[in-house]
Amino acid sequence: MHKRLPEYLKRPLINTDTTKNVRHILKQHCLNTVCENARCPNKNECYTKNTATFLIMGTVCTRNCRYCNISCQKPEPLDENEPLHIAQAVKDLGLKYAVITSVTRDDLPDGGAEHFAKCIAEIRKLSPDTKIEILTPDFKGDANALNTIIFANPDVFNHNIETVRDLFKTARPQGNYERSLNVLKYVKANSNIPAKSGLMVGLGETVEQIEETLLDLKDAGCDIVTIGQYIQPSKEHLEVAKYYTPQEFEELQKLAEKIGIRHYQINPLVRSSYRAAEMV
Repeated sequence: MHKRLPEYLKRPLINTDTTKNVRHILKQHCLNTVCENARCPNKNECYTKNTATFLIMGTVCTRNCRYCNISCQKPEPLDENEPLHIAQAVKDLGLKYAVITSVTRDDLPDGGAEHFAKCIAEIRKLSPDTKIEILTPDFKGDANALNTIIFANPDVFNHNIETVRDLFKTARPQGNYERSLNVLKYVKANSNIPAKSGLMVGLGETVEQIEETLLDLKDAGCDIVTIGQYIQPSKEHLEVAKYYTPQEFEELQKLAEKIGIRHYQINPLVRSSYRAAEMV
């Protein structure tokens, strides 16, 4: 049975000069955002604050995660000009904090790690004071790809675990829970870059499984954790098993504190990049 979206998960449409300006700049530089492509509920709030999460390496993914609104097809070749266009948009938007994420590109030998590094380098040239957070795929756990990322030295490295161990195969059939944890561990062991990860709730997990995941993230060296409510993007995607109430989210905050996670964003509408600058 299709569950109705609770009122506290609904967001008003905001259309101001700022949001129009953000859309104009993104269009002008032919850029994609995860805000639009993944239908993020917070995009207008972020646009009013002149922030957006850039989606690099195209809009189609080589993996077919069953909760995600990004399509899974044969990807396009990389746009060599994209790193410069991203940097120009960051400058034009006057961003103090830029978040860059990507589709998964298992078709590329390095999974796109070098492309991430180029984006970071171009932003640093044009906007040296802008902090850069990257949200990456797992690069199949490849150490060389992760070394490329570490060498590029983003201000925050984010890789989302997304769900609990027991639901991983259902939600992320081509992913691997241990591999995702190992990606975070590798970056923490080989750099001083703050590590971040996030998960969705509402896919049928138990509180005990959430606790186990938070403990695993703490053990992996995660400095920042985000938890938000899963909202089904379409009827083709995984159904919502449960809508957590705001009170239950407060309980999850207490759980994170008990485990010793010092920095977190845990609320129904939290998404991975939501208020990212405030967290840092």
